[in-house]
Amino acid sequence: MRSRHSFLVAVLLGGIIAGTVDIFAASAINGFVDPMRILRFIAGGLIGLPAAKAGGLNSSALGFALQIGMSVLIALIYNIGATILPVLRRHWLPAGLAFGVGVFLVMTYVVVPHSAIGGGMPPFTEKQAMNLVAMLVFGTIIAWFARAAKA
Repeated sequence: MRSRHSFLVAVLLGGIIAGTVDIFAASAINGFVDPMRILRFIAGGLIGLPAAKAGGLNSSALGFALQIGMSVLIALIYNIGATILPVLRRHWLPAGLAFGVGVFLVMTYVVVPHSAIGGGMPPFTEKQAMNLVAMLVFGTIIAWFARAAKA
């Protein structure tokens, strides 16, 4: 019998762990660059890349807070959906993979282009394909924690 945990635990653990794994996945996708650089890039979405690069550790801390905040919010969305549609808990793996595709599409084609980084719609490149795989893992982690949340 699997252990059960609260809705809040599913949201927090799913979001924090998925968000942290995503930082290291982004580092690997970009040639194993320093994760602090990834965090400054995330901060750049709010304050612009020049300010984020100049901000050093403060920008990295902002990027970490933004990454975890967004990840917890994304986990909250999935868990609310799983409360409404219990099939998302019963079939957590395919649901998590599908959710990861949705997260990839929203982040790549809505959030980042409308952030301070901008840049318009990116082409689907090999790097984008690797990012899609990372988002499949991201969605699966969130769904795995949601599967055992008390209804």
